[in-house]
Amino acid sequence: MKKTLRWVALWVLSCLPWLPAYAQMSSGAPDGGGHPWWQHAVFYEIYPRSFADSNNDGVGDLRGIAAKLDYLKDLGVDAIWISPCFPSPQVDFGYDVSDYENIDPMYGTLADFDFLASEAKKRDIHIILDFVVNHTSDQHKWFLDSKSSRTSPYRDWYIWRDGKGPGQPPNNWVSTFGGSAWKFDPTTDQYYYHFFYPEQPDLNWRNPAVKDAMFDVTRWWYKRGVSGFRLDAVDTLFEDPNLKDNPIRKPGKNAFGDPFEENKYNGKLPEVHDVLRGLRQVANEYDAVLIGETWTADVAELNQYYGKGNNELQLPMDFLFTMVNKLSPAEFRKQIAAVDAASGWPTFVISNHDIVRSYDRYGDGKHNDQIAKLMAALYLTLRGTPIMYYGEEIGMKTTPPTRQEDVKDPIGRKGWPKEKGRDGERTPMQWDDSENAGFTKGTPWLPVPPTYKTHNVADESKEPDSILEFYKSVLKLRHTNSALLNGDYKAINESNTNVLSYLRVYQDQAVVVSLNMTDTPQNIDLELKPNGFTSASGLLATGKSAAKGDQVSLEPYGVFIGELHK
Repeated sequence: MKKTLRWVALWVLSCLPWLPAYAQMSSGAPDGGGHPWWQHAVFYEIYPRSFADSNNDGVGDLRGIAAKLDYLKDLGVDAIWISPCFPSPQVDFGYDVSDYENIDPMYGTLADFDFLASEAKKRDIHIILDFVVNHTSDQHKWFLDSKSSRTSPYRDWYIWRDGKGPGQPPNNWVSTFGGSAWKFDPTTDQYYYHFFYPEQPDLNWRNPAVKDAMFDVTRWWYKRGVSGFRLDAVDTLFEDPNLKDNPIRKPGKNAFGDPFEENKYNGKLPEVHDVLRGLRQVANEYDAVLIGETWTADVAELNQYYGKGNNELQLPMDFLFTMVNKLSPAEFRKQIAAVDAASGWPTFVISNHDIVRSYDRYGDGKHNDQIAKLMAALYLTLRGTPIMYYGEEIGMKTTPPTRQEDVKDPIGRKGWPKEKGRDGERTPMQWDDSENAGFTKGTPWLPVPPTYKTHNVADESKEPDSILEFYKSVLKLRHTNSALLNGDYKAINESNTNVLSYLRVYQDQAVVVSLNMTDTPQNIDLELKPNGFTSASGLLATGKSAAKGDQVSLEPYGVFIGELHK
């Protein structure tokens, strides 16, 4: 026994030199170059209803996601962001949470989540959850107690106010989903505030008890293996305590028949940043990352979400990038330069569950596949962290419903026909060309687009020139090339109106990216000599696009990524 204990002691001592390195690797601490894990990671948003259905009830689930982890690993994904999968009445497809510390039965159980977390960890894939911080469901136990009486201990967890008079809400605030932002509750003869649907009452973040409870929710999930959160609707956490009327931004009515109102007194109040700093302090305890749904007017406003000394969100989304809805080198150049000069690490997004898919926004109807590759080459080679959207890598297109009776999204049901809703960008993942695209053997919750016959994982995996194989190639290059991981961004050929080109330079390594945003061939000088280089050799290109010395020829919508030589 003594010999055994002595051997164990010697073994432990022998391990000490590498234990710190192992701990660093396991905890997600900064790498040898001082980069936190999320800075080099590629994120992938999964809309759980639509990704993979393991029990054939027509709705995607956590076990379905777990079954596709090898696919995601092979693709080059380091972290998955899962849209809300908490218990919910599903008024807004999970963004109305009735229990923050459980899993909705349609997606599985906590045991299924633990299985997913365990399987993801084996593949070095981090899990990010969508955290709805602004509001709960009206079926949450907090709100049910809050509405029970004016003396409820949870009364002040929400925003309750008297009306201006009989049948008159407290002010003119309009819900983003149409109608007044106030709903009258006859039980206590007061109105409660809801920025979104009436079934989504806003939490009162001015109450310290709310802050503590929500911070504890994040701790609960961190301890369960979650590596961070995407924070939903952070702009709307606070309201003017005096409930001043909002000004009207412009004449006319929106799709819901409401005036175009400026959210001056119920959006982007300074107190939001106090909450973000608090959430960041908790995240730092677990080496976790916070991603923000941050709609900003310019980069100066985006900078506020990084915080002073980068003490708020590590990855506020740059939605300004998604507003460049045309293939314009000048517009992209302007936006990239702006966010590259931001006070924190850039975050790039070209699609998500609320935005028409990039395949449609940039496609011209003839060269959509080539343009999809071009857009992949763009946002996956920039300095920053990219967030992909499921199906983007196979060229999934937006397929909105054609009849009002087929609409599932409440926005579309209420705003039809001006507003068709977001069903079109949430259709089931296209895995193969079998019935229902291999998503389910049941009846899918949304119809599978007819394009699954030509754009699906199984077929594109066999086709070397497919969108999927191009994504894999770009992601592999991104993960292995120091210049793409860490290099500075430098625009070149800035007066060119047809081709977007830039350098990524890191120490003695450099990469050039050149993207033809037109349907005609282009030949350009890469301006290498003024930047200290003489020639470029190809790392990745589409079609016949190639470089010779410091010149590059690009086919229509062609891509050239090359290594630079001195």
